[in-house]
Amino acid sequence: MKFHKLILFLPIVLLYSCEKKTKDTTEKNREQKIDSINIKNITLKPKYDLETVILTDDNVVDFLTWYGERNPENKVLIETKFGNIEVELFDKTPLHRANFIYLVKKNYFNTTYFHRVVKNFIIQGGNSDESITKKDRKNIGKYLIPSEFNNNLKHNYGALASARLWEENPNKLSNPYEFYLVQNKNGAHHLDNEHTVFGKITKGFDVMNEIANQETDKKEFPLLNIKIKVTVIN
Repeated sequence: MKFHKLILFLPIVLLYSCEKKTKDTTEKNREQKIDSINIKNITLKPKYDLETVILTDDNVVDFLTWYGERNPENKVLIETKFGNIEVELFDKTPLHRANFIYLVKKNYFNTTYFHRVVKNFIIQGGNSDESITKKDRKNIGKYLIPSEFNNNLKHNYGALASARLWEENPNKLSNPYEFYLVQNKNGAHHLDNEHTVFGKITKGFDVMNEIANQETDKKEFPLLNIKIKVTVIN
């Protein structure tokens, strides 16, 4: 009789054991899921606040790397009163590409001009004498971009490159705000590995040429303001 009671009691013990094991496993899975969600949320938390970040020489590489991974666009439209110029930015120059896209999305270029014109050489943009341009630069930050020279990226006709200071700049760091387009049909290859080429014109060569034909003063400033508006098109 005791034997039969033992037999009847054993399934109850096994059932309790299985229920407890299932409950423990379920609870463990739930905790692991919660931990996974928390880790995911931490990972997705923005590293930089785009409304408050100020760029400096110390954080520029880290920021542009972070920003470039989240903003992969590489085509922009430059609008002028003479027509539009479409430009493709190179992935081989990730810091310069990210910087240009960042400034476009900050609407920085929309207060600037093609402020320097040298026929059969280049047209240069990204600056103006307006106080709002200076204010925008102050809010974005004071910084330079490390050069990203590439033997396959030359100063060909229609190339987009960064301006830079030549004096006291041994590392050939780029000005983040000013750029130029090569208007000479033979290129400007004396500038290869001196200025970083980070894009090229895909449409609007005729517009660039018309801008290059504008009359200037002795300092190469166009007599008529050539205002620009730059937007991302992909």
